Amino acid sequence: MMKLCPDKIVMRSRPLFKSSRGFSAAAALAIFGASYLPATDAAPARSGNPAFPGWYADPEGAVFGKQFWIFPTFSAPYGEQTFFDAFSSPDLVTWTKHHDILGTNAVSWARRAMWAPSVVEKGGRYYFFFGANDIQNDRQTGGIGVAVADRPEGPYKDFLGKPLIDRFHNGAQPIDQFAFQDQDGKYYLIYGGWRHCNIVSLQDDFRGLGAFEDGTVFKEITPQGYVEGPFMFIRNGKYYLMWSEGGWTGPNYSVAYAVADSLLGPFKRIGKILQQDPAVATGAGHHSVIRLPGKDTCYIVYHRRPLGETDGNHRVVCIDRMEFDEQGLIKPVKITFEGVEPIRP
Repeated sequence: MMKLCPDKIVMRSRPLFKSSRGFSAAAALAIFGASYLPATDAAPARSGNPAFPGWYADPEGAVFGKQFWIFPTFSAPYGEQTFFDAFSSPDLVTWTKHHDILGTNAVSWARRAMWAPSVVEKGGRYYFFFGANDIQNDRQTGGIGVAVADRPEGPYKDFLGKPLIDRFHNGAQPIDQFAFQDQDGKYYLIYGGWRHCNIVSLQDDFRGLGAFEDGTVFKEITPQGYVEGPFMFIRNGKYYLMWSEGGWTGPNYSVAYAVADSLLGPFKRIGKILQQDPAVATGAGHHSVIRLPGKDTCYIVYHRRPLGETDGNHRVVCIDRMEFDEQGLIKPVKITFEGVEPIRP
């Protein structure tokens, strides 16, 4: 049984730090965002960035009921990435940490490099897709798995007892999975590293993969410039496929997107919308998008590296607004220290 340890976190838009714990005000601002204070009854004006303290990356944002959720990768050396934490909030500002909701102790075939969660609710249960072991060839054990729980915060248990995808197809490393529900209600996984992006159809019970009309199971939909970290959404009948490009340890890691008229493309590259700001942070990438239910209000949830940090694993999760122009193109995102104002789902 995994121990769930919720910790309430409030981020404020005004820095207030003391150096008695080894942090200068500047260092604390860079690592923990605008401020990190014990929870109080007073609501903060903005979330501050990072949204919550700690080294985390590859965040997936979601809305379940009246709560926002963020499911990130624990950002550490691969051998230490043996569990997932989650964070919940009623307003994108006050976050509660749920520790160790899934780990290698619940997945017999996973031993390291547990990455990039994607969580969906179906039939009253929560399905947690994840990557594990960072396999480099088809002879190694690992790939993309799925776990299940009765609550978003878990605890989750392995659903299949084996990976769902454990081989390279079309050159795509089986990592960075995103569970996508199309307009007809059907679910797909969009995934892939090593500069290749695949889409697969999920069986209704999530226990296996289906085939497309032409009989293929793994369809490649790689857009120009793609590296890893896909994310898809639909807006006004258009399919937006987003991804990360550049090296994840470097300052130029960034997010770009393409648009198509159908799920399978072809996708036309539009350009980058999220990247470093030398005055704020570097390595801004591997994102997701939270869209308020029934509205056209969007937030981009992403990781970035604080200024002055040289360790590739020193990444933090941030939230900023994502907006569209009159033509439906995504406006370049301004990364901030202030974050977002409180809002309810």
